[in-house]
Amino acid sequence: MHNLFSGIYNNKTVLVTGHTGFKGSWLVYWLKEMGANVVGYSLEAPTNPNHIELLDLDIVSVIGDIRDLEKLNETFQRYRPEIVFHLAAQPLVRLSYENPIETYETNVMGTLKVFEACKKADVKAIVNITSDKAYDNKEWIWGYRENDPMGGYDPYSSSKGCADLLANSYRNSYFNIKDYKKTHNTLLASCRAGNVIGGGDWAKDRLITDIMLSVSEEKKVSIRNPYATRPWQHVLEPLSGYLHVGQKLLQEKKEFGEAWNFGPSDEGSITVEKVVQNVKKHWDKIDYEVNRDSNQLHEANLLKLDCSKAHIVLKWKDVWDSKTTFEKTVKWYKAYYEDVNVLTKEDLQSYVADAKNKKLEWTI
Repeated sequence: MHNLFSGIYNNKTVLVTGHTGFKGSWLVYWLKEMGANVVGYSLEAPTNPNHIELLDLDIVSVIGDIRDLEKLNETFQRYRPEIVFHLAAQPLVRLSYENPIETYETNVMGTLKVFEACKKADVKAIVNITSDKAYDNKEWIWGYRENDPMGGYDPYSSSKGCADLLANSYRNSYFNIKDYKKTHNTLLASCRAGNVIGGGDWAKDRLITDIMLSVSEEKKVSIRNPYATRPWQHVLEPLSGYLHVGQKLLQEKKEFGEAWNFGPSDEGSITVEKVVQNVKKHWDKIDYEVNRDSNQLHEANLLKLDCSKAHIVLKWKDVWDSKTTFEKTVKWYKAYYEDVNVLTKEDLQSYVADAKNKKLEWTI
């Protein structure tokens, strides 16, 4: 593992905000496997059970709010990270309707304060994670490109669009690549990914989580929006993209300090109902019912990303097709609920092996 991404993360001090969340916990696990010195900064794990505690990693874990600039500065000055992966966020669409103030405070002002802490600590590289929902979604059948306008119907999506605009402003105002190594030493990239699934996610109002919790309670899962189409990908897919971008920034390749999309190939765009039917193949206890609510909150029906830039410029490709993604995800939860076994290590090893077989650049 230490040789992945040209060995760039071995012995590097890496700070990950949101490390107690689903995607963050997988990222810190992968970084540890590559020999990084990991510092996590986040609120307490949002669910019980949660992935980060199951992993029991030897990392520095700072429990703090990204809206707390004093604590952020104290953490950055103490540990002096060379690269920051900013994942901390209020990540749920439905919760954003219930609590828009906290959503905007966290996703916009929290991001602003992380950037300020990075600037003060002269961090070498920042990989800012937003969302595919940051785009102004017109329900097009084709994917959104990195230069399409930001937008957002609901408070969560809008807050992510704002965070992306904020990152672009900081990239122009403080981390401009024209002034790199002259007035500053920081490269900033933004990454957007679609729906990610995998073991260890227990956040509410997420399809796979709802399915697995229902199985554990021997109940039918209720499907709100069966025909909504999403680009489903395993959590390791966008993480490989984030790490690849981080590698380029640490190598001082300033042309990579831009926005990047990471999503599955077209076959990964599947309706919610077909997802349930797919996962049911791997665990016969799964059952569902469609529960249409005329008063349900607005959620996008169709949202895809165009990842041509990552494919061509970064030479990034997705590794697992949707069939493998669903199989790996269900097997993770099945092993946990039936045998109290955590398959995170096995999944990462399998993913890296498959990526090496495809001779992807980050594995060579």
